[in-house]
Amino acid sequence: MRYISTRSTSGEPGLPFCDILLEGLAPDGGLYLPESYPQIGDRLGELRETLDRDGYAEVGFQLLSLFIDDVPADDLRGICQRAWSPEVFGTTEVVPVTRLGEGPLWLAHLSNGPTAAFKDMAMQLLGQLFEYELARRGRELTIVGATSGDTGSAAEYAMLGRQGVRVFMLSPKGRMSPFQQAQMFGIDDPSIVNIAVEGVFDDCQDMVKAVSNDLVFKARHSVGAVNSINWARLVAQVVYYVVSWLRVTTADDEVIDVCVPSGNFGNICAGHIARQMGLPIDVLLLATNENNVLAEFFETGVYRVRSSAETHETSSPSMDISKASNFERFVFDLLGRDGARTNDLFGVQLAHEGFFDLSDTPEFASVRERHGFVAGSSTHADRVATIRRTLDEYGVLVDPHTADGVHVASDFVARHGDASPMVVLETALPVKFAATIREAIGRDPEVPPAFAHLAGLGRHVVELEADAQALKQLIAEHA
Repeated sequence: MRYISTRSTSGEPGLPFCDILLEGLAPDGGLYLPESYPQIGDRLGELRETLDRDGYAEVGFQLLSLFIDDVPADDLRGICQRAWSPEVFGTTEVVPVTRLGEGPLWLAHLSNGPTAAFKDMAMQLLGQLFEYELARRGRELTIVGATSGDTGSAAEYAMLGRQGVRVFMLSPKGRMSPFQQAQMFGIDDPSIVNIAVEGVFDDCQDMVKAVSNDLVFKARHSVGAVNSINWARLVAQVVYYVVSWLRVTTADDEVIDVCVPSGNFGNICAGHIARQMGLPIDVLLLATNENNVLAEFFETGVYRVRSSAETHETSSPSMDISKASNFERFVFDLLGRDGARTNDLFGVQLAHEGFFDLSDTPEFASVRERHGFVAGSSTHADRVATIRRTLDEYGVLVDPHTADGVHVASDFVARHGDASPMVVLETALPVKFAATIREAIGRDPEVPPAFAHLAGLGRHVVELEADAQALKQLIAEHA
């Protein structure tokens, strides 16, 4: 299996997995994808037996083996077993899937990991892969990442104590919940540098990309990425789509729909990849909050990035994103893997004009039929009401981002019927967003014992202007 950039036009042979694992962005500014997607449609029965007999980690190994052929099988199996163990996720199922009442809605529980967010599902694997490959090459890695809330803590806890790894994590100052800030800023370790940026998440993400695009600086400081621009993050997430399908269905040709709260298009991009691989998903329902750039595209064909001033601060803050970095991967597939057109849209039009328009193209006309995408949005009032209703009707307390998903999924089912199960992907535990939970149900969410100590931790964070040069200087000072 080899990997190419979404902006590649050279026809050069692709790179092996372990090379792109440590790279992040491609040198041309594009994102890596496999040259083709392996097919699993005729292996679903085998995967079902594997899940029943050997569990989540073995299914993960079987799927990752299709994408990673430059790590010995026994080593890769061990990496998967360590990443997705019951000890790490607190349950032998790793990802339980439960039904909400007697209707078509199901909830895939992805937040049982060490930071109570779905990002742990991929980040635990990434930590294991990084440590393995760096040791094999005798290298060190400087990770530079951006977070709107959950990626940062998941990355830091996954990388903490890893040999040869340093982390510089950017977050928008004052825009994360108090719990999210405590998780990140409470870490007192010289290998972890938290950076609060004056701006929004998109500013943080732009700074990370600017560092990665400076190829000389990147090489000098061995800069890599943990954001979902790193392909390993996405391929790890494909696993829970397959496992969720296996746990909801009983027949190998049974179809499900999936609803995914999404801001940066990483989580739902993994669903797109699973669907391309032959997993029987009909609808990929994208749920946004008031920052509805992605929903606007799937409704109109126009992708228009918002400015920092136009990016709303909402009660589902991890989705307060107006520039979805993973969207380029989907558009590359949408356009028949045409690197030149993709580069024109993202490297030229978006960079200079702030938008592009595919509304009159035949590719956009068939986006639902060929790729399954439908979108919807949720407001603060919607998510508060959904949190309250989900608890009252089903006895399940969900966080605000998951509530966005439940709201959009419920609305879709009400308008289109319930022919297929609709699986909503949980994003985090309610404890991370106590203020909104309190508004919805009149009390604070329960604090799991594992997180009771966070309130008493100090704050270890550096404040920085939204300036890539200042970030480079900070990284160099810590070299």
